[in-house]
Amino acid sequence: MVKNILGNVGRAVKTVAGGAINKTLQRLKGAKIYGDSRLVTARAKWQGLAKSKDWRVRLTIPNQANALHEAIFGDYNPVLEPIKESRGIFWPLTPSMVIQHSANYNALAQTHSNYPFQAYQNSQVDQMNIIGEFPVQNQEDAKHWVATVHFLRTVTKMFYGKDTSLRGNPPPILHLNGYGDHMFQNVPVVINTFNLELKSGIDYMSTEYETTRTAQQVPPSQRGGDALTWAPTLSNISVLVTPVYSRNTIKNFSLQDFARGKLSGSETGIGFI
Repeated sequence: MVKNILGNVGRAVKTVAGGAINKTLQRLKGAKIYGDSRLVTARAKWQGLAKSKDWRVRLTIPNQANALHEAIFGDYNPVLEPIKESRGIFWPLTPSMVIQHSANYNALAQTHSNYPFQAYQNSQVDQMNIIGEFPVQNQEDAKHWVATVHFLRTVTKMFYGKDTSLRGNPPPILHLNGYGDHMFQNVPVVINTFNLELKSGIDYMSTEYETTRTAQQVPPSQRGGDALTWAPTLSNISVLVTPVYSRNTIKNFSLQDFARGKLSGSETGIGFI
């Protein structure tokens, strides 16, 4: 009898859990992120959404910055090749974001008064922290992970030394996108810091890179060996960004247009937040 009772309980738990998971999978599938959840056996979807609107959180080189794109990705860059088409990085799983808007006031103390006057000074969008997990389940995912880390290391440095055409330029301004047209659309940001957490007790997966061009492009005598890199199967990457706007852009600001959502960035515009 005890065996029958345990069997019935097990079937009941399995039914409830199965129903919850099925509902979750249907919700993820409807949101076009069916492959991004670790609840399913399919690998996390690192590739961009080709035919659907991609609302994942992304940091990319602006479409107009062709010289910058060429300088970073180049004709042949095996390390950054996995993210060349997307022009930057994205979080394959939904990250945590800490966002703060501030309106600053100066307290003007008055003689023989219980309350000071609040004189408005300015408003600003403070630094935003983006924190997300990066799963790696195969060698292709490992290449995306390596490209993500290397991209962040690259865009936090200035052009210097042997750089010619862009020498002296500071770290590039990127576009922040995510969650649709009226959240983050082409918001210009600079990266202040990024943190990579390599957890203990996590397995690692290897991936190889050709250090030179393919055999059809380079003679055998000029080819290099393969570079081996190990990527953790799960890690955390957090990026601290600050919105930046030019003086000309700020002069064209309109609170009425902002309230109506007309300042959301388009392919060629800048997204105010």
